[in-house]
Amino acid sequence: MFKRLIESDINRYLKNGGHKILFIWGPRRSGKTVLLNKLAKQLKVKRYNFDWQSDREKFVPRRETLSALVKTNSVILIDEVQNYPEATVAIKLLHDEFKVKVIATGSSELRQKSKQFDSLAGRYDEIYCLPLSLKEIWLNQKPAADETDNFKNNLAEKMQIFGAYPEIYTQTNLPEAEKIDRLQQIFDAYVLKDVVDIYALKNQKLAKDILTKIALQLGSEVSVREIAGSLGASPSTVADYIEIFIKNYVLIPLPSFKTNLRRAVSENRKLYFYDLGIRNILIRDFRETNLRQDSDGVWENLTVAELEKRRRLEHLHYNFYFYREYGGREIDLVIEDYQKNYTILEIKTNRGGVKNIFPLPSRKITINRQNYYDQLMKL
Repeated sequence: MFKRLIESDINRYLKNGGHKILFIWGPRRSGKTVLLNKLAKQLKVKRYNFDWQSDREKFVPRRETLSALVKTNSVILIDEVQNYPEATVAIKLLHDEFKVKVIATGSSELRQKSKQFDSLAGRYDEIYCLPLSLKEIWLNQKPAADETDNFKNNLAEKMQIFGAYPEIYTQTNLPEAEKIDRLQQIFDAYVLKDVVDIYALKNQKLAKDILTKIALQLGSEVSVREIAGSLGASPSTVADYIEIFIKNYVLIPLPSFKTNLRRAVSENRKLYFYDLGIRNILIRDFRETNLRQDSDGVWENLTVAELEKRRRLEHLHYNFYFYREYGGREIDLVIEDYQKNYTILEIKTNRGGVKNIFPLPSRKITINRQNYYDQLMKL
């Protein structure tokens, strides 16, 4: 079993003296249930799954019902909490009245569905369980010194083609055709159907078509109006669908960096995928990257996704942007820390320099296939 980075966060939470609620957010199939099962075994408590009506009924906000839960569980573990937003009241009572720790996972943030979520303000912490990160894979499969370069090259290639959902990446003997079948299942049953059902979206085909349009524009700015026009939908509907996919850890937004200087321009965002396997399912392309015309965009996506995972998993106070001048010259990625220090990244498949066009003092780094792992771990 792969050890996940957030396990250290969970262990700290269990050891501290408080009883805050701990929410673990992330897409379905990213490993949240595996973590809860491991915790249930370790703590000798039950895992409640809100996919099941029988478990939801145990969280009716009545004292006698909740007392029964607390008597048999030192920690309350809830899986797929978004499926029963009404449980927010019960979770609040478990915190306020029973002073018991609650760990709840969700593939869709409960705050989007529960009118009572604001009542939990100050009572919870939140962490993220995402598809495997480069660092997690490295820590679990660290190669011998003489195999390091080959391992890094193979790792990047695998993640660009099949992504890093645990059940795909960790099954080393899985035939490629079966990997594709499993990715299709994850997309159909969880990424698409789950989001469509949870948010009562009216058009599943439109949701898929929007994602496909975005998948074909990696590294380019995404125009909501252009997508809407090409699909015969309203811009507001397309924008709503995109925001839902962002909130549900399918898409990563990269806005344009703006200063008061008139040389910067762009109202659109770039959009990347948390997992490139899901992106490749949409466009039905699983060729090696050296055979593909979209290899530059895929490399950009890998870099942005890994930095976003690091930001969430390691609690880094970073903001990410791209920067473009009126003249069209562009910087792939701008990292802004909480003290307004800037690092600008040129993301290239091969070696190259960084354009000297950013209007503020900054550190300059090139990310390429030769240095990507070491550089990404330093940022």
